[in-house]
Amino acid sequence: MTRPLLQVRDLHVTYGSGPDAVPAVRGVDLDLARGRKLGVAGESGCGKSTLALALLRLLPPSARISGRILLDGEDVLTMRWGRLRAVRWAGASLVFQGAMHSLNAVHRIGDQIAEPILLHRRATPAQARERVAELLHQVGLPAARARAYPHELSGGQRQRVMIAMALACDPRLIVADEPTTALDVMIQAQILRLVEQLVVDQDIGLLMISHDLAVLAETCDRLAVMYAGRVVEEGPAGAVHTAARHPYGQALAAAFPRVGDPASRRAPRGLPGDPPDPAALPPGCAFHPRCPVSLPGCTTDDPVLTGVVDHRAACVHAKGGPA
Repeated sequence: MTRPLLQVRDLHVTYGSGPDAVPAVRGVDLDLARGRKLGVAGESGCGKSTLALALLRLLPPSARISGRILLDGEDVLTMRWGRLRAVRWAGASLVFQGAMHSLNAVHRIGDQIAEPILLHRRATPAQARERVAELLHQVGLPAARARAYPHELSGGQRQRVMIAMALACDPRLIVADEPTTALDVMIQAQILRLVEQLVVDQDIGLLMISHDLAVLAETCDRLAVMYAGRVVEEGPAGAVHTAARHPYGQALAAAFPRVGDPASRRAPRGLPGDPPDPAALPPGCAFHPRCPVSLPGCTTDDPVLTGVVDHRAACVHAKGGPA
């Protein structure tokens, strides 16, 4: 079999040390091949963004990381600084949620897209300008917008600029952390179609993070659902969305009203309470205090991912299908 583009093995991320240590990511395993799209879903605080930042070692000094992050077989966690600097942008790049927080308000967008090209490709200014025009065309913007400042663009246009920046050095992997959350539904659909087409056209891997299971199910090939720092369900996107084996995956899918279903609009299902504090996780399965089908053993046993074929869930109900 062809080696996956991205392999994450037993990844742990802990903030702080000693009795005040906070486990944000706990033993995550993921695979992503070229030309494929993997979605990571979960509520705020489940470890999604920490996972994204860990992939390129962008976490603060207080974070302790263990495990393996293999990008084309090379472990990101053991790279020397010079090699890591080269891999960022050229090997893998990130698209963050808020374009206005990522773009420099006093620089034209063309200069910001050109910066990694000049640094990593050692291109001439003329070559960089040509590449900027090409990238803007790829994301559906006229080359003339290169002279615009961020505040002169709409939200959707700014997000397209962020995608153009991510593509600037032809990375093999793009990590998109909530790239469409702040956009209206029409622009969101345009951006998602654009990202999907770029993955196909350029044969790159996409790891997309969102709290919206429906968006990920429509965009991605596979889904991983995270809760309290762990992957509690992983499988084909359609199966996880419509036939989740973990009660948490079912709750995420049910939390959004369905078009044409008045009952779900009036009373969308969901979950009571909030995700647990990572610094004070409950014993056993971390989900059991909110789980509608928990059993006595769930308070002491923390199940591992199990299941049939390629759809797995960390739940005592998983072997028998949806809980």
